Amino acid sequence: MLQGRRYRLELTDDQGVLCLTFGDICRSVWNTGLEQRREYRRRGAWMNYVPQAGELADAKREFPWLADAPSHVLQQTLRDLDRACRDHGTFGVRWRSKARWAPSFRFPAGNLITVERIGRKWGRAKLPKLGWVRFRWSRPLGGAVRSATVVRQGRSWFVSFLVETGIATPERHAMPYTVIGIDRGVKVAATTSNGEFLDRPYVTTGEAARLRRLQRKQSRQKRGSARRAATVTAINAVAGRVRDRRADFCAQTAATLTAMNAVVVLEDLRTRNMTASARGTVERPGVNVAQKRGLNRAVLDKGWHMLELALRNAARSTGTQVVLVPAAYTSQTCHACKHVDPKSRESQADFECTACGHCAHADVNAAKNIKAAGQAVSGRGDLGVARSVKRQPPATRKRTGRSPRAERAAGIPVL
Repeated sequence: MLQGRRYRLELTDDQGVLCLTFGDICRSVWNTGLEQRREYRRRGAWMNYVPQAGELADAKREFPWLADAPSHVLQQTLRDLDRACRDHGTFGVRWRSKARWAPSFRFPAGNLITVERIGRKWGRAKLPKLGWVRFRWSRPLGGAVRSATVVRQGRSWFVSFLVETGIATPERHAMPYTVIGIDRGVKVAATTSNGEFLDRPYVTTGEAARLRRLQRKQSRQKRGSARRAATVTAINAVAGRVRDRRADFCAQTAATLTAMNAVVVLEDLRTRNMTASARGTVERPGVNVAQKRGLNRAVLDKGWHMLELALRNAARSTGTQVVLVPAAYTSQTCHACKHVDPKSRESQADFECTACGHCAHADVNAAKNIKAAGQAVSGRGDLGVARSVKRQPPATRKRTGRSPRAERAAGIPVL
């Protein structure tokens, strides 16, 4: 099993400059390669990794500064670009802006990377053209290194090692008959069908006030000035702490849920589509733009997609199955009598069925419906909510008028 190990680097001044140089070169290669691919698509042609890698070797002779970065790092950038274009389309891949993109690059050759522990709290790794770099030994490596990714977040640099642990995913969960449904919300991050409310504050009151002051200060400063850059750095420091807390919550929640349940059922939510802007165009302006903007921020703050990714990652170690079911009517359906009525949900937290009078917390009722949908199995053995619900019965002897032996002789498969 491949797993990631992330550590905080302690770079020297020269190593920090080299990392920035590598990141800028990789950003330039990405943008140039993307523009080339788009130009080919406009002409009705196609460009992939192989010819671009050959042109990169020729470009190094014309532009010597490209040789400052390791060659396999630049080739890996083109491979990442090729995969992004295949997954999202050539015109769906974003540019890497100098102001918005965090410098990062990857060393794909694990045989060129050496990792050693030099103390109780420190380790070091030998990376091509960077030499020995020290990092904080916060957890054991636990396997052979396959690749290393260096990225800057805020004022700090981090390295992520992709290691082969040698552990396989269990074929059977330790508790094979346990199922739980999860309802993701904007008031509570996750509500289980067992009635548990899983949530935590990601930003303190003081941090929220400081963030507002910094953002107002940034809006009054001149673009490109040194003071504005310092303000942006302070904003990123606060946002980085919030992001780390959100990731920590999702990881801990996923570890607990997958350890105790063989099946975890979630709603199939398209977070990117749900958080799209409602601003509209000049010809057709949007409606309730401010309310939609607040809802988008609440959805993104709770980390719905991050929790799903964390569950899938943790499920590899426990053998848990993560199931997605349609989200339609799960919050409007009564779990007791299955009656569907939007009026049954009186508020965000209260649910009272208009047919049978069943009362429950709205999120818990929705989580139970999600769990029931995940447990719905058809005659084919698949999920009834996602695939076929019914199956035509096989032809009997009375309907066909022939015995099974005669049917086999005629080449008719007998079910």
